[in-house]
Amino acid sequence: MRIDLEKTLTGKITDLPSLKKQVQSWQADGKKVVFTNGVFDLLHIGHITYLAKAAELGDKLIIGLNADSSVKRIKGESRPVNDQNSRAAILAALFFVDAIVVFEEDTPLDLISTLLPDYLVKGADYTIENIVGAKEVIANGGEVKTINFVEGYSSTSIIEKIRNQIS
Repeated sequence: MRIDLEKTLTGKITDLPSLKKQVQSWQADGKKVVFTNGVFDLLHIGHITYLAKAAELGDKLIIGLNADSSVKRIKGESRPVNDQNSRAAILAALFFVDAIVVFEEDTPLDLISTLLPDYLVKGADYTIENIVGAKEVIANGGEVKTINFVEGYSSTSIIEKIRNQIS
């Protein structure tokens, strides 16, 4: 069996205008759209579990992926470890991910306001009042959900573990 990488991987990576049309089409067909966002630098079991649980909330899962420039501003000059194209392709390989859109801003407010998903999802370390885009999604009739993390997993802790083993 031959895999068509364009369709399977990069076909899921899109821009905001194209994704807006796709979301409108999905919603017109009665599909529930879930949106989450993050850096997803070194993909680990915590990420996979979180994203799988997010996908279970609806029919289509969209990931807003922080661009390299925004990751550097948020996490520091040494991040990301993997560039945005690599991170997007790895996320696209997950069967339960339907679309990935990269954003340059520090928050995904513009994405959320434009797409107006049915569900906005973040980790349980956030309160709904502190989730960017929550007001917009709720005002549009959508819901905001939080998902518990798998304890002991983070890209930062993996990077530290690697650094400690090298030194």
